[in-house]
Formats: sequence, structure tokens, C-alpha cells
Amino acid sequence: MATPVFLTVDTEFAWRHHAAGLDVDTIYARSLEPAGVGLSYQLERLARHDLKACFFVDPMPALVFGLAPVKRMVDTIMAAGQEVQLHLHPNWTGAQQGDRAAHYGRFQMYEYTLDEQLGLLRGAIELLVAAGAPQPIAFRAGGYAANADTLRALATLGLVYDSSHNGAEPTESRTGLPPDRIAPVMRELIEVPVTVIEDAPGLWRTFQLCALSSAEAAAALDHAVAGEHAAVTIVSHGFELANRLGTRANAVHVRRFDTLCRLLATRRNDLPTMHFADRPPLPLDRDDRPLAANALRRRMRQAEQLWSNWVSERAA
Repeated sequence: MATPVFLTVDTEFAWRHHAAGLDVDTIYARSLEPAGVGLSYQLERLARHDLKACFFVDPMPALVFGLAPVKRMVDTIMAAGQEVQLHLHPNWTGAQQGDRAAHYGRFQMYEYTLDEQLGLLRGAIELLVAAGAPQPIAFRAGGYAANADTLRALATLGLVYDSSHNGAEPTESRTGLPPDRIAPVMRELIEVPVTVIEDAPGLWRTFQLCALSSAEAAAALDHAVAGEHAAVTIVSHGFELANRLGTRANAVHVRRFDTLCRLLATRRNDLPTMHFADRPPLPLDRDDRPLAANALRRRMRQAEQLWSNWVSERAA
């Protein structure tokens, strides 16, 4: 049985660039197209390997900068044949252009009541659709910060999937699911958890480009195929292949992304990439287990992370 892969990219304005007082064009460049390894690069690589990816787009910066930058994100993604779904960082509701983040709304979805979350989601959907996206059916909360009210609100609004549960972020991801839950499950709507691996006994690590080495990613995919897992959900960001300033490519992360694309292309029969809009059949009764900890893989990744942090993260 094939294991569907949701290769997801959270696509957003990085708050740190707004806090630095940058103008909207520079914020866009450093958040979405940093150092030549942003959205356009990722879309080209996906097309080269004939892979599908879901881009969770946050339309909330339109409240501050207008709809044009969000429309540019949506147009770029859809022109490449990839899908747009909904992402939401509610802190943009209180932001003001040029104020260096002096004003902001509450940052996490779980800080809002059910009625407030319904209002936030309705507004975000209207903005995303106005920017040219289809009506979304899938959602991920900014910072994974969803709670039970978020899931109720999403179901009320007709969404089909949520992908906010992340066991590696237990203080932020408040869906009520256990941290080692990686298989899809019904919770008001279909919850498609972010895949995690066991970093050390009882500690979990997100299947994310900046978090796992290529060896760990390959081992996690092998584990999913061997166990006939219901799904694998991988996380990235539009800016993740560059340093935090958005001024220089992070060679470690670029190599991981390119390696992951090649691996998924090679194993497409066992690990087909999917859009949420494909609505693949997802068994909801599985208890798939994360990849177990491995001390050697962990030490090798830690050494690679040191290089990434000390060399690749330097500003140009």
C-alpha cells in the first residue's frame, strides 16, 4: 500500500522583517524569495521532479500592506500548478505599517475564543479567495497553535482538513492529541498531524527541513513505507532555505531540500506526493508509530546543525 506524502510549505511574511522596519518589497523579498532559494526556486525544483506540494498561505499581512503581496504569492504558486491552502498568524490583525512591530494582535489562535476564531478564519478566507485562491479546504495554524476551538471553527466553516497538530511543539499545539500521534484522525474534521520522529526517548522532532538531516528524513520515509503508514506530513517554509536575515542561502538546507525532492521522485510509487485537494483516502483508525531514536543519526545531525548555524546562517 502506498503512503501519501503531504509536502507542505508555510508561506508567509516573516514577522522579524516587519519588526526590523523593512519596507514591504524588502519584506516580501526576504520572506518569499530570499537569496535566490525562495518560492520560485522551490517551485522550479518541485516541477523538475514532478512533485506536488501544499503551500499554506497566510493572507493576514494584507490587513497591513494591502492585497497585492498576497496575490503575488498565490499567483506564483498556482501558476506552477501547486495548491494554496490557508495559514493564519493572527498577530497581523493589530499591526501597522512601519511601526517596527510596536502594535500587534495576540499571536496564537488558542488565545482567542471560539467566536473570535470564527471571525479570524472567515476574514482570512475572504482575503485568500480575494487574492485569487480557491476556497480552502485545509488549514494550519501559525506556530501550530490550534486548540479544540480552532478545530470546531474550521469544521463550522466547512474545511475538511487541519494540519496543526505537532507533537514536537506540545506547549503550542493544543489539539488534545498525544505528541506521538502521526496518523490522520477525526477531530471535528480530519486532523493530519505533522510527522515527528523520536529524537531521544520521549522527545520528538518535527519532520522539517531545518530540523532533520537527509539521513533522518530518508530513515523516516523508509519507516513509513515499511509500516504502511496512513500518511507522512513534511513541513518547510518559503524562507527556510536561506539564513534568518534572508540575505544568504543556507547551503545545508538547500542540500536537504534537493535531496528530499530526489528521494521522493525516486520513490513516488511507494510515497506519492499529494495535494489536499486530491482528497486521497486516509484511513483514520491507524496507530502509526514514529521512527525510533537512533543515537548515531542524532549525533551526525547535530554536527551538521553546528555547521548550518555557524557558517550557513551568517549574513552575506
